[in-house]
Amino acid sequence: MPEGPEDPEAPEYPGNAATGRRGRGRPAGARSGTAETRDRILAAARAEFSARGYDKTSIRSIARSAGVDAALVHHYFGAKEQVFAASIEMTFEPAFGVPDVLAAGPEGVGERLARFFVGIWENPVTRAPMLAVLRSAVTNETAAGVLRGIVLRRMLERVAAELKVPDPRLRAELAASQMLGIAMMRYIVRIEPLASADIEEVVRLVAPTLQRYLADPDPGAAVTG
Repeated sequence: MPEGPEDPEAPEYPGNAATGRRGRGRPAGARSGTAETRDRILAAARAEFSARGYDKTSIRSIARSAGVDAALVHHYFGAKEQVFAASIEMTFEPAFGVPDVLAAGPEGVGERLARFFVGIWENPVTRAPMLAVLRSAVTNETAAGVLRGIVLRRMLERVAAELKVPDPRLRAELAASQMLGIAMMRYIVRIEPLASADIEEVVRLVAPTLQRYLADPDPGAAVTG
């Protein structure tokens, strides 16, 4: 029997999801108080969203993959949007280390940042969930909101805080748009020759643009001057 849409009347289970404290009505018999169970749900959610995208993934499919009752997923995370946000935050945790790339100073920051992002995209472990969120954000406003709020906003605020240049937030957004655009063209649309270009060549060509965005006192001068 095909799986239907999410049940809007799925029960909620009060309690402290972070501590695993049992709330009234929590499903009995499940070992739901352990961090291991919560992590298993998150891992299953990441796999489901990566394979099926946001729209085609349901709480029930995540529960089946994790080997738990769907009510337990609701207990820990609430609605599908919250499960998606939590799984994507876990996926993008390495990206929150971007300020480490900037800590070495402005010289060469464009190349370091390009290499950092390319390394994440080229890693098969992190590529699949990142592709899932990028694909989903293009067609689904909920997924786009998660991308803006958890991935771009959190990451960009930390990047901008490290930049000692005018308009740091705008510059960080321009740098992010460059890298996300390359990801879209190389890994999703797969436009040639970019899709099969040597990764060192991609870094070499992109680094000067990122350098200008992030470190040049007047990033438009190199173009208009």
